[in-house]
Amino acid sequence: MHLWLLRHAKSSWDDSEIEDRDRPLAPRGGRAADRIRDYLVAAGIRPALVLCSSALRARETLARVLPAVEPEPDVRIESSLYTFDAAPLLHRLGEIPDGIASVMLVGHNPAIQELAVMLAARGDRLDQLAQKYPTAALAEIEFPAGSWHDIGKMPGELTRFVVPRELGQH
Repeated sequence: MHLWLLRHAKSSWDDSEIEDRDRPLAPRGGRAADRIRDYLVAAGIRPALVLCSSALRARETLARVLPAVEPEPDVRIESSLYTFDAAPLLHRLGEIPDGIASVMLVGHNPAIQELAVMLAARGDRLDQLAQKYPTAALAEIEFPAGSWHDIGKMPGELTRFVVPRELGQH
């Protein structure tokens, strides 16, 4: 089983009156999301299911990376994923049917970072991920064959941690 955890790209703070849920991407965030999209193409990352927070910045991040994923996955925009706590994310992953082998979750920090640290028992860049999970960063965690229902009980391996600034300019 493969799980990709994508933190939304950098959001705009230009309008202090806007609700947090309604903040759009900043121009820098759009460029970072485009770099991640290009990386998804080059790496052949193709999740079968994408779960995304209903927050505007998460949906805009998804809209920029989704063209890279072919065939187009089943996409679910869910308000319960607009959270800063890892527990609801873990609960949602546990509800995924066993026939789905790969999932991408687009969400927010600190929930995404906490979830990655909770699920990955090993991996070369685990210490770096635990220190900082920048906007638009992508982590991949692989699990032995099993059930999504048991996701919190089986140790995964962090097999990649990609930060947009490491990918160069778009």
